[in-house]
Amino acid sequence: MKAELLNTWAGFWEARTPRERGILTWGGVAVAVAVVWSVLWAPAQEGRARLRESIPALQRQLAQMTAQANEARSLSGAAQGVAPTGGALKDALTSSLGDHGLAATQVQVIGNAVQIQLKNASFPAWTDWLDDARKQFKVQVAEAHVTALKQDGQVDLTASLQPATIK
Repeated sequence: MKAELLNTWAGFWEARTPRERGILTWGGVAVAVAVVWSVLWAPAQEGRARLRESIPALQRQLAQMTAQANEARSLSGAAQGVAPTGGALKDALTSSLGDHGLAATQVQVIGNAVQIQLKNASFPAWTDWLDDARKQFKVQVAEAHVTALKQDGQVDLTASLQPATIK
């Protein structure tokens, strides 16, 4: 196949006069330059121009995002150190108890502590909730009275939780 193609091309080329060969050669070069320009060079040049125009805006966006990320880091650190107190702590603990399936018979604010009373509560569920509340709301148990019931794992309890003191 390759040999046939070369023989056909050689026959075509030999049949041309030197002037026709020159015109075909220069025409082929012109077409090749036009193809290279339109397929490779022009899109690359246009892309470079677009990038040159968009880089300052992208740099501004990067600077803004970096500043926002730094602000978020500083705010998250500050927010982690703030524990709710008083009514906010009472509301947060009441909501958290409900989320964990524990029904408090009484939740009240006493001084800077929140007192919680549970009747016939699951002790493992209460300890899981207490661990979550300690981590989430930064509270500590100030006082707890737990009475075991006849049914295994069930208790009546009264606990006072207060904002944790960081030492």
